[in-house]
Amino acid sequence: MTLFSNPTCFYSHRARLVMAEKSIAIEIIDVDGVDLPEDLLDLNPYHSVPTLVDRDLILYDSRVIIEYLDERFPHPPLMPVDPVTRAQFRLALFRIEKDWYTQAQQIEDAVDKRQATRARKILSESIIASTEVFEIKQYFLSDEFSLVDCSIAPILWRLPVYGIELDSNSKAIEKYMDMVFSRPSFQESLTELEQEMRP
Repeated sequence: MTLFSNPTCFYSHRARLVMAEKSIAIEIIDVDGVDLPEDLLDLNPYHSVPTLVDRDLILYDSRVIIEYLDERFPHPPLMPVDPVTRAQFRLALFRIEKDWYTQAQQIEDAVDKRQATRARKILSESIIASTEVFEIKQYFLSDEFSLVDCSIAPILWRLPVYGIELDSNSKAIEKYMDMVFSRPSFQESLTELEQEMRP
């Protein structure tokens, strides 16, 4: 099994976090985004990362990858068993991608300062508006670590790089970050470049 991964990409990071959480032995090929390996160009029509190769199977959407890994390697489970809760988690994943990932990508890709400032403001407000959800359970929506946490953590880790500071009313988010960032799997998922994102 091989993962083509960018060492600073939050989409790649969430795939690496799922792999670390499940202790999956995998070859990770770092791709810088400019000089893509021929293998990747041949395998993925979008020439994007992460891209997972598992024998004859090639996957190249990060959510498809993490859900596949959770089903292929069922221990520990990172999605609930019952259909209703599972659907709620999938909806949360969709919203994280629409509300948080979109803004994070705009911050990273911004061509002018005004565009980055606007995306930064929207992302910051959206995270802070979720404070109550962080207070309800030990993890996000659950007492168990899940794919939702694997998707949230890479964004929260990058807040200093994005120039986002949480306000004094966000203690629950700070507590959540401390707990998740100290998990061995999270530490293992970090590349050297990601380690440098936080002091």
